[in-house]
Amino acid sequence: MPTQAGASYWMQSSVRPPAMPALDSDISVDVAVVGAGAAGLSVAHELTHAGRSVALLEAGDVAGGVTGHTTAKVSALHGACYHQLSSQLGPETARHYATGQVLAMRHVEHTVERLGIECDLEARPGFVYGEDEADVEVLRNEAAAARRAGLAATYTTDTGLPFPTVGAVRVEDQLMFHPTRYFRAVAADIVANGGAVYEHTRVSELTQRGPCVLTCENGARVLARDVVVTTHYPVFDRSLLFARLTPKREFAVAGLVAEADDPPGMYINLGQDTRSVRSAPYDDGRRLLIATGAPFTPGDSTVQERIDELTGWLCSNFAVEEVSHSWAAQDNSTGDRLPFIGPLHPNAKHAWVATGFGGWGMTNGVLAGLLLRDLIDGRVPEWGRIFDTRRTHARLEAATVAKSGVRTISHLVGSRLRATLESVPSPEALAPGTAGLVTDEEGSWATYVDEAGLSHAVSSTCTHMGCMISFNDVEREWECPCHGSRFALDGSVLQGPATSPLRRRSSTTRPAYR
Repeated sequence: MPTQAGASYWMQSSVRPPAMPALDSDISVDVAVVGAGAAGLSVAHELTHAGRSVALLEAGDVAGGVTGHTTAKVSALHGACYHQLSSQLGPETARHYATGQVLAMRHVEHTVERLGIECDLEARPGFVYGEDEADVEVLRNEAAAARRAGLAATYTTDTGLPFPTVGAVRVEDQLMFHPTRYFRAVAADIVANGGAVYEHTRVSELTQRGPCVLTCENGARVLARDVVVTTHYPVFDRSLLFARLTPKREFAVAGLVAEADDPPGMYINLGQDTRSVRSAPYDDGRRLLIATGAPFTPGDSTVQERIDELTGWLCSNFAVEEVSHSWAAQDNSTGDRLPFIGPLHPNAKHAWVATGFGGWGMTNGVLAGLLLRDLIDGRVPEWGRIFDTRRTHARLEAATVAKSGVRTISHLVGSRLRATLESVPSPEALAPGTAGLVTDEEGSWATYVDEAGLSHAVSSTCTHMGCMISFNDVEREWECPCHGSRFALDGSVLQGPATSPLRRRSSTTRPAYR
């Protein structure tokens, strides 16, 4: 039976705290932070403890987006990144990157201890492993580069995995935790120390003349000296960062194993088809083994195949009793593998951004909090300079920018032509449980017909830049293949950069099926 994505284990296994209020009146603060994921919560937390008045604005639930659907590895070992950073950008860049990641790890440990957070924090070795003989040289080079960057990295042939590998890079004392428990405790501490956290408050506009002004969907305004945008994909993007980011979605599947069958570390493989593994405490002498991977681009037509591949890989390689949870997450990567943390655009003096974490948001999000606290205070730590949004690594970023342009043009033009050829005249032509494009006298509608035969029709073009949306039949949502915006069946925004919902058709119809 095909695997279906649902709520993440992290969201299901944490008690939902009392909801934070929605902002319903104008306020004035020192700093306003947009987006309450790992980065936004970390930024707000650091600034609150630095004595600033802070308002954190979240369109949905605190830690309920990407942060609530992560693998939750708090690690400085980010795949085979150090040899690439060192060879392409220099050994100093690799050292600074490692310094920032380790600072973030230690900061998480300190925060858990200081606040007494019960979030299943565990230390385990991290591994990057290979399965082909050609991987051995890559792994040896990576271990050497990671050591030069300051990590206690070694090359080993003993991984503890239950299937053959040729070797691995090993780094001791990496961390893993329960992300929603951790970050919801951080949110509570923000409020306890005088900060304000608002949920279900979508920001739709930013003005930077004089004091920064954020305008919310309901008309409430926030006046702030500084604004920090941590919305995963920047919802305000005057520096056109969207052209320098590549969106990617990955699945996670999880199943119970006996403690004796739990591998002794955290793992990620070499190569593009990611296989990342960690476990979490469960009950009765069992652990929940979580595998992440099967990456796909939003709007991809092979979504079901990808999650089924990952499920099959987990069950065939580990003694999993059954797959109990499955979910998907999304992140953005940059062309040079470094996050963007700094001014929102080259001329910005009081608008800031953190994005492009490349799947490693737990350390990079916490790092963003430490770095932006210093930047807003007028300090630039030496290790933090490599993340500046104004940097130019044209050779490394050229492919990302070019692909972004091609992707956008192809979906603005090519997808429309293809959709015109493939569209149907009415929802009656769509079988229950399927989606398609319906073109009629009212326009062109992205239409899903549920199992009861009721059609749900919304505008077929993304409200961000007008690309044609595609249907994800595993998560049952609409996705923009250009920049990764996601929409529910009713057109409401699930994930930016879009801030406006898709226009809904004036009525739904119940086709008459024979």
